[in-house]
Amino acid sequence: MKDTECAADGTERWAPGTQILWRYRENGGDAIHICRPVTVVRDDAELLALWLAPGTVCVRPALADGRLPYEEPLATRYTAPRTVRLSPWTGPGILSLARPGQPWSVWLWWDESWRFKSWYVNLESPHSRWARGVDSEDHFLDIDVYPDRTWRWRDEDEFAQARQDGLMDADQAGQVEAAGRDALASVVAWDAPFRDGWEDWRPDPAWQVPELPDDWGRVGSAHRVPSA
Repeated sequence: MKDTECAADGTERWAPGTQILWRYRENGGDAIHICRPVTVVRDDAELLALWLAPGTVCVRPALADGRLPYEEPLATRYTAPRTVRLSPWTGPGILSLARPGQPWSVWLWWDESWRFKSWYVNLESPHSRWARGVDSEDHFLDIDVYPDRTWRWRDEDEFAQARQDGLMDADQAGQVEAAGRDALASVVAWDAPFRDGWEDWRPDPAWQVPELPDDWGRVGSAHRVPSA
């Protein structure tokens, strides 16, 4: 089976089982600071579903002294010097669901025994596709959604700090807040993907854990790798 096929609208679609890169640009810049090798579960005009397997070696942000960003006090979390580091994804994997053009994705969390825990609405820029993956930019603000349909905002303090530190202007912050309200309306109405039974999904046991390529920050785009 080919890894891609051309849809009626001319978009190249990835076949299930294809390994691609799920990346995020740094805020306020154009470098890639998060890169996750993933396996395509579904890719069509309605949805891109990606599986991040446990043990996958990923790129993640780090402070210049090696600490992770959440270990830095909030007041200096986004202004302290940064680099990136490689580390395996620990704990259960993540299933990410993103609709084309939508400024958020929905992640599903399970525990080690595949008991479903929650959905996580990650506010972000709509995915931009390239030959070997998708790129986005995280927008700090998130929503936890639970099986009993309750929900809560998450990381509001980081969203406020990012605004204060100039990582987004007032117009962009307003767009993120509007996207959050739209996402919450989808939760309250119990629209897709919450109603679609994805919590019962399981990965194909034949899938191998994708490897991180050496050129993870360069392939298919003009993005640069952050300097150490």
